[in-house]
Amino acid sequence: MATISPYLTFKGNCEEAFNFYRSVFGGDFPYVGRFKDMPSETPIPEAEGNKIMHISLPISKETVLMGSDSSEAFGHATVIGNNFSISINAESEEEATKLFNGLSEGGKVTMPLNKTFWGALFGMFTDKYDIQWMVNFDYEQKH
Repeated sequence: MATISPYLTFKGNCEEAFNFYRSVFGGDFPYVGRFKDMPSETPIPEAEGNKIMHISLPISKETVLMGSDSSEAFGHATVIGNNFSISINAESEEEATKLFNGLSEGGKVTMPLNKTFWGALFGMFTDKYDIQWMVNFDYEQKH
């Protein structure tokens, strides 16, 4: 069965926000990725490179708070209302594909479901009700 996590997007202060959340919830960040570490055909502006591409903070056995920075340099200006998504972590490629195709029907795909450099099948879309979603399947399952 898939799990759902909130995914928050910040205007450049993601790391500060997640350090605050960690001070409240406790725990550690299993992953912190920066835009400068991402393979890219186009150069990342120096001012943007240290911003958070992805961070996660487990806050319970079932729930992980996730986040990233965003900016117009990455094609997405963060404004109140588009600064969160629902992230689904599927248990199989088949489940990820079914959920992605079903939920995105009638909506707008912003990143097609494809294999990524971080070892996952991943895609993003806004559904026909203007809700933003991310679908992920990690090829190396951590149990």
